[in-house]
Amino acid sequence: MMVAATQSLDAGASPPGQSLRALDAINFFIAALLAGFGPFIALFLSSQAWSATNIGYILSVGSGVALVAQLPGGELLDAIRSKQLLIALGVVMVGLSAAIVAVWPNLVPVVVSQVLLGLTGGFLGPAIAAVSLGLVGHEALAERLGRNQRFQSTGSLTMAALIGVVGYYFSARAMFLATAVLVSPAVLALTRMRQGDIHYGKSVGTPDHH
Repeated sequence: MMVAATQSLDAGASPPGQSLRALDAINFFIAALLAGFGPFIALFLSSQAWSATNIGYILSVGSGVALVAQLPGGELLDAIRSKQLLIALGVVMVGLSAAIVAVWPNLVPVVVSQVLLGLTGGFLGPAIAAVSLGLVGHEALAERLGRNQRFQSTGSLTMAALIGVVGYYFSARAMFLATAVLVSPAVLALTRMRQGDIHYGKSVGTPDHH
């Protein structure tokens, strides 16, 4: 009786709007964080007298690490219950990567920053998808992922415009410092999401798990 009631509650309950709105904000700020990289890092390093070869090298390092990190990142995502904690870790790593580029634009520190950024590629995006699934379930997942994408696109466009303004009026270094500052609102948005609203079983693809 108790198990059956729990299954019915898990299957039919809708997550409170607070957690869903928090997920909107998380998508916005994480996309804004990641928008601070892309073409902007190549532009900044070029202004620091980096050669095109070295810029290509460090970008390749980040891409390679992101590729290798996918399998262990997925295993970690399935194993850990607190998906918010994993997202918070990824957000801090992205912010730290941006700060390293801004403060120490030398070869070894920048390679370290790209390794940190690449590692987040193994779990940050999938963690957001897992949280979405745990909140709304399979039936509403397609609509939720579409909403996630809208907020991600808005965050990317907003940050790209902001970085352009910061770079024009201040410096290229300030672009990455502005990116690092976004860690605070992203983590704050995470604290607004309630752990109890995320069904662990649904988030890892096993709806009957308790």
